[in-house]
Amino acid sequence: MMINIQSVELREIHLPLVHIFETSFGRTSNRRIILVTVRTLDGAGYGECTAGEEPDYSSETTETAWHILSDFVIPRLLRRNLEDARAVAPVLQSIRGHRMAKAAVETAAWDLEARLLGVSLSRHIGGARNEIPCGVSIGIQVSIDALLEKVRQEVAAGYRRIKIKIKPGWEVEPLRCIRAEFPDVPLMADANSAFCLADMPLLRGLDPFHLMMIEQPLAHDDIVDHALLQKEIATPICLDESIHSAEDARKAVEMGSCRIINVKLGRVGGYSEALKINDYCARNEIPIWCGGMLESGVGRAHNIAMSTLAAFTLPGDVSASKRYYAEDTVRPPVTVTAEGTIRLTEAPGFGYELDWERIQRATVRSRDFE
Repeated sequence: MMINIQSVELREIHLPLVHIFETSFGRTSNRRIILVTVRTLDGAGYGECTAGEEPDYSSETTETAWHILSDFVIPRLLRRNLEDARAVAPVLQSIRGHRMAKAAVETAAWDLEARLLGVSLSRHIGGARNEIPCGVSIGIQVSIDALLEKVRQEVAAGYRRIKIKIKPGWEVEPLRCIRAEFPDVPLMADANSAFCLADMPLLRGLDPFHLMMIEQPLAHDDIVDHALLQKEIATPICLDESIHSAEDARKAVEMGSCRIINVKLGRVGGYSEALKINDYCARNEIPIWCGGMLESGVGRAHNIAMSTLAAFTLPGDVSASKRYYAEDTVRPPVTVTAEGTIRLTEAPGFGYELDWERIQRATVRSRDFE
């Protein structure tokens, strides 16, 4: 399907989180999010930039993404005849890095194309599920008791997997206490690059907790030391920040740096690269799952669609809107069943309507490109 983008709208919104979310990077209480609308003469599609407020998880921020989108990404796409949504990524390839900025427009183009074709986005990208299993991510808490109460709530809500954030000094005891009360719950730990190879004895000490995985324990750009660590611990390593492409995934798997991969649409630059990672991991029987970036409903809807792909065999960080936002950007808000799943619809595009009244109230700046 030929796509000729006539206009693009950028809109920055501010959304307060229901609860402060803390990782080894720091604490987040309010999200600055860029929403993207891509329009042709026949319709519109929607995307979200997943860059954070500060350059901690990645070098990108909301502010840098606004600049890159405005001055480089959008000018390359306006009034250009594209064969289809898959053609967006090659057009933007000359822009080095800035994958989250590029993904905001690329995912919007895929949503647009699905809407124009009258099919669900999940079907359009090749997804084969009508329902996805959901996990939940719990930030660092003020106390063990507070953590255990959070875990109880999420287990009672039906979530299929519990992930907790860890950092030096907040790792062994939290996991020990969770395992003591919940010996069988699928449990994983996300370190967000907080440890180093010298911490191998400590990380080896997590093996008795029978974790599903430990996510990105070492440096954000490393695959070499992770390979050394994986040889020494029984717990599977999952790589997140280190994987930006299918080539990164191949190298990490071949080196033995990980046994599981987390895929985030923003981190890999959009659907085109995510599909390549999915295909590689499916061929090589590497389980993958969808990571979260405190997205609003727009980004969450894209994560739901991606999670229907074949290699996404583990519950991802795709949970209900109400866990993060009192008012989300889509309607109906994303909900999770009592069985810990999200059911997809066959509505065209990513399956949700935008709540423009809520979005307008949250908007702090916008710009149209025509």
